[in-house]
Order: sequence, then C-alpha cells, then structure tokens
Amino acid sequence: MNTGRALVGLFASCLLCAAAAADRDGAEIYREVCASCHESGAPRTPTRKMLEALSTASIVRSLETGTMRVVGTFQLNGPERVAVAEFLTGQRYDPAWTAQAAKRCAEPSWNVEEAFASPHWNGWGNGEANTRFQSGERAGIDAAGVRQLKLKWAFAFPGETIAESQPTVVGGRLFVGSRSGTVYALDAESACTHWTFQADGPVKSSVLLGYSGTGDARRLLAFFGDLGGWVYAVDAKTGAEVWRKRPDDHVASRIMGSFLLAENQLLVPLTSVESTLAAAQDAVCCEFRGSVVSLDPLTGKENWKRYTIAETPTKQGTNANGIDMLGPSGATIWTTPTYDALLKRVYVGTGENYSNPPTDTSDSILAVDLETTEVVWKYQGLSGDAWNMSCGTENPVNCPENTGPDYDMGSSPSISTLADGRRVLIATQKSGVVHALDPDRGGKLLWKRTIASGGVLGGIEWGPATDGEKVYVAIADIAWSSEDLLDPALTPDPKAGGGLVALRLSDGETAWE
Repeated sequence: MNTGRALVGLFASCLLCAAAAADRDGAEIYREVCASCHESGAPRTPTRKMLEALSTASIVRSLETGTMRVVGTFQLNGPERVAVAEFLTGQRYDPAWTAQAAKRCAEPSWNVEEAFASPHWNGWGNGEANTRFQSGERAGIDAAGVRQLKLKWAFAFPGETIAESQPTVVGGRLFVGSRSGTVYALDAESACTHWTFQADGPVKSSVLLGYSGTGDARRLLAFFGDLGGWVYAVDAKTGAEVWRKRPDDHVASRIMGSFLLAENQLLVPLTSVESTLAAAQDAVCCEFRGSVVSLDPLTGKENWKRYTIAETPTKQGTNANGIDMLGPSGATIWTTPTYDALLKRVYVGTGENYSNPPTDTSDSILAVDLETTEVVWKYQGLSGDAWNMSCGTENPVNCPENTGPDYDMGSSPSISTLADGRRVLIATQKSGVVHALDPDRGGKLLWKRTIASGGVLGGIEWGPATDGEKVYVAIADIAWSSEDLLDPALTPDPKAGGGLVALRLSDGETAWE
C-alpha cells in the first residue's frame, strides 16, 4: 500500500464508531466523530484551531470528496457535514465558494509551441525514464550558486493546511495541485495566478504537460488525477477543461502517481484506499486490483487496461465476524510509470496484496509491452506479502493469515545508461532494499543493497534520483509510539529515521552516506 495512506488510518478510526445518527448539531458531531483525532496531537492531523481558520466550504469539500471523504461518506449525511463545518468556522456554508488567488496575472501572450524550449521540469520524473535528474547546464546553477539562493517569493495555498503535490515548471509557468483539489497555474517569476481549476478531489499527483492533436487541433494540455480516481485534461494556457474520465468505477479507486506520455498514449497508474477501509469491523475485504490504463490524450478514450492481477477476486472464506473475505486483491500502482523507448515497454512498481492468496505480482516491477499490452517479465522483491490496515488495529478481523510486512515498491522505477553502454533499471522498496535490474535481459537481477531498516511507514518511498553514475536514495525509516496505526495519539519517534545514501550504479557499492 501507499504508506501515506496509513496516515489516513488516523482519520479512518472514526469508521469504528457507531453509525451517524440523525439530527445531531455541529458541536455534537465534532465531539463524537472528530475530536478524538483533531485534538489528539497526532502527526499531520490538523488541530481544531487550524480547522477553525479554514473556510466552511473547504471543510465540507474535504468531507465530501477530499481527504476526509471516508468519514464524511460513512459517518455523516449531507446536513451533518455542513453542520460540523459551520460549527468549526462560525460561518454559514456557501456552496459556491472557491479559493480566490490574491494576485491575478495580466494576460500576456504565451507561445505554447516554445514552452519546452527553456529549462523545465515536467511531471514527476522530468522525463519518461524517471531519473529525476536536471543537469547543471539546464538548471543554470552549480554547487556554489546553491549557497547564494535567497527567497524570491512564497505562495500561500488558500484554505489549505498541507501542501504535498510536486510542482511542474514549463515555459515560465508553475503548475501545482492541492489538498482542496484546486490546481494552480502560477507565474514562475512572480507567483501571480494565471488560472485555477477545481478538481473533484485532492490532487496529489504532479501535473504533466504534453502536446496532443495535429494541425489546427494541436494543443498543449495539462494532465493530472485526483484522490477520487478521476483523470483530467485541461488546456495548459487557459485552464479550460478538455475532458475528464474515471478509469475504474470501484468506490475506493484513487490516483496518487503522476502520468506518463509515451507514443501518444497517456499512461495512468491506479491504486485505492480499500486497504484502509478494511480496518472497519463490517468491511468486506478485498476486491480492488491495481492497473495501468492507457488513454487517448486528446479525448480521454480508453485504449487498454492491464491489471496487475489477472484473476478476478472471488470468495476465499469468511472472517471472525462471518463476513466474506475476497481475493486475490491489491498489488496497486501508486507511483509514476516509466517508459523504455528502446524496447517500447512500460515499467510499473506494485504494492502489497490486500488479501490472500498472495500473488507473484505484488511488491514487484512489471514490464508491460506498449504494443501488445502483455506483461513481458516481472521481478518480485518480496513474495507472500498480504497486508491491510486491519493488521494495524487491536481487532484485526480482516488481516490476512500469515500477514506480510507491507513492503511495496515505494517509488517509480528509473532507467539509466552507464558509460560502458549497459543499462540499469533501479527499483526501490519499503523494505529498505535497492534493486538493480537488467531491462535488456528480462529483468535479471544485477545487484541489490539494503540501506534502511524498512517498515510499514519506512524504508524507501517516493523520489530516488540518478545522474547516470550514482543513484541517490532518501531513507524514510520511522518508528511510532504505538503498534496500533489507528491510535489517535500515535506520534513518531524523533530519534529514528532520515538520511541520504549514494550508491554506484555499476555495482551498488556505497559512494557516500
């Protein structure tokens, strides 16, 4: 699973309460449903004081389609969502409220055909190989220059308590999503706002820009997804919506990874929050399967969909509460796909299985042929890893037998070419292991190194980078005050975690740490 989702479990603890009753006022709702989390001091959980500073509409939106939609959907009805929001803010609910940027840009001409002529960072990995590398020449800065950097401007996200979307910078414009679902196109020089777009849910993925169409129909589009599972394409110049699509109709479907454009196909990774919902005592676990979906970038029409698990989930038995248990499930993709232009293959990293039986495609790198859409080869970092959020609760009714450690492939694969012409595909895992594979020999293991302790919320997650000689890997190890991941008082150990390691791509030996 995405370890960031584990923190959603702090909020999902409200699912374990009794069903929401009717006719409760805002104070009662807050006391019964919300206070145990928001007054616990738990990490990354907004305090009541922070909530009181938000707009009423932003709280309602969070409960309907945003970060708190699990609680808002299963514990509250529509009037109750409004009541608790109005109680917190002291302001009446205005459904037409939108975040207003304080500084709007004048509308100068923007030559979209020249957008990529200057240095840029597009999407998650800044290229289809996902190396997350920018040369000093392109960046226009060296090590000495870094020491001279000073704050140029700061942008405050209206009505937000956290920012977690990596910006994209193309053609002098900065594109970034937000927890409220507002996507901003800012001027990179002054931070004035060119346009905003309101998605239906939080936008955690990076915005990806790319051309689509030919002749008079050619245009520069911005692509992104939200945590409600929707894919959007908007005009990069104006922010006008071109199309939207939800590639999977499962209620728990979501998009966290950024997209990839390859051979005029928009590749979308799909994950879900079902492993978190499994913590509820009355939940049916689990049936969501990860997938990568190819869409037409101009129209949003689906070209193909490749599930990470070929089998359709079926009943595997019942849990201690007599509720059906389904499987296989999980092996979702919550990071950005990588494209191998030489072999015309797409590489994706998968997470754990949500339920038994375990599959040979969880915690894996899958190589998918872009033309046939078949899985050409797979490399599994750990077998038998079935886990869901129920395993971190006091009554783990939906936790699979012989539970695994939840050791997803925690970041996008990357492809590099060494000085001698050999190619290396790097995969990193929440176990704290770096895997080096040979993409030209069916994913054969070249070397692997353990650089971190690993864990449900540890090991390696998100953004390793490589310059073709070394791979630079951040360590995400973390220790908690309780083994119960839904404990409202859960806090991290400040003495654990952190670090950066550089490994030689050729043999995996440590260059420095």
